[in-house]
Amino acid sequence: MNKEPRVETLQETKLIGKRSFMSFSQNKTKELWQGFMPQKGNIKNTTDSDLYSVEVFDIDFFKIFNPANLFEKWAAVKVKNFDSVPEGMETLTIPKGLYAVFLYKGKASDASPIYEYIFNTWLPDSDYHLDNRPHFALMGKKYRNEDPESEEELWIPICGDIR
Repeated sequence: MNKEPRVETLQETKLIGKRSFMSFSQNKTKELWQGFMPQKGNIKNTTDSDLYSVEVFDIDFFKIFNPANLFEKWAAVKVKNFDSVPEGMETLTIPKGLYAVFLYKGKASDASPIYEYIFNTWLPDSDYHLDNRPHFALMGKKYRNEDPESEEELWIPICGDIR
C-alpha cells in the first residue's frame, strides 16, 4: 500500500453505467457489477477499457458515520459524450476537481485498512479536507478483483480550503 497519494486535478469526466442505492451494512456491489458487466459492451463511445466504481455520498455522510446510511454506487465506464446511452443505463458527470489518488494493491475484499488510513490518518493530518464530489476506484489493466496482485487507484475528492 502506497501511503502517500499523488494529488491531481481531475477534468470533468462523463460516465455511463448502472447505479444502485446501498449502505455499507447492506452492500450490493457484487449484484451491481453482475448487472452491469454483461451490458458493458453496449456502450459504444468509451474512451478506454478502465472501469469506474463510483460512490456518491450525501454532504453529511461522513460527519456522523453510520454503516446503515444509504449512498449511491455506480458501475461505469468513461465516455466521450452522452450521444448514445444504451437502454437500462444512466449517465453521471464527475465535476472537475482536486483528488488524492492512492494506489491500492491487494484483494478488493481486503481494502478496509487503506480506507481507514485515508480517512482517519492521512486526511486529518493533511492540508486538505473532504470535498463534496464523487469518490471512485479506477480499475485498469492491473485490476483482478480478489487476486492479491490486483491494483486499483482510489480517488478521494479533496479541497485545500480552510476547514
